[in-house]
Amino acid sequence: VRLVESGGGSAQPGGSLRLSCVASGNPSSGDCLGWFRQAPGKQREAVAAFDDDDTPYYASAVKGRFTISKDNARNTLYLHLNKLKTKDTGTYYCVADPCSTMRFVWIGSTPRTWGQGTQVTVSS
Repeated sequence: VRLVESGGGSAQPGGSLRLSCVASGNPSSGDCLGWFRQAPGKQREAVAAFDDDDTPYYASAVKGRFTISKDNARNTLYLHLNKLKTKDTGTYYCVADPCSTMRFVWIGSTPRTWGQGTQVTVSS
């Protein structure tokens, strides 16, 4: 499967952005999709992901501000970023992993497939 992100850019604190990720190349029906990010000088971290029953999970830092959604007919994953903060700045990656292991990203496991990333910059 190939993952291609789009929609990054610049926003002011309190603003919004929407990221998109198109999955091509016959994504496995056993894969779950999610989003990671990497801030400058920091390690990559899980932001949001779907579980195998389509339940969304969020990092505590973004819960209530970000929303993950998907359009299965279009093989597209979205991340709606609202109430942006300067600490949300970073490169955002779309990821895919077998649903049986995606749940472990919250304790440090690394998803199998990554997109190239899209930059989000939040500044005034």
